[in-house]
Amino acid sequence: QVRLEESGGGSVQAGGSLKLSCVASGDIYCGIGASMSWYRHSRGADRQFVSKIELAGRITYGDSMKGRFIMSQDLAKNAVYLEMNELKSEDTAMYYCHRQCGAYEYWGRGTRVTVSS
Repeated sequence: QVRLEESGGGSVQAGGSLKLSCVASGDIYCGIGASMSWYRHSRGADRQFVSKIELAGRITYGDSMKGRFIMSQDLAKNAVYLEMNELKSEDTAMYYCHRQCGAYEYWGRGTRVTVSS
């Protein structure tokens, strides 16, 4: 079993920044097929892909995040981070950490981000 714990959410004014963290614990060994992602879910909308980092370090972003969000990882700490800059009111959502390990996937409980204009 894998546990993902997010932190770093909060309230910020438009134009500000936040940095989210996600730490994985438990049976985390996955090998080359591992990836970790961030998704978000806002009220009245579908879950939205934010970013993904593969074990080898390749990173992809959702279109509306490119140029503003930066995802990184610290393999020694089993952690991934999401630095969010130039935040907009439409970035308000619950942000979830996701881990894919072959056919298995795991989700954190989320951390809330609120951006006020």
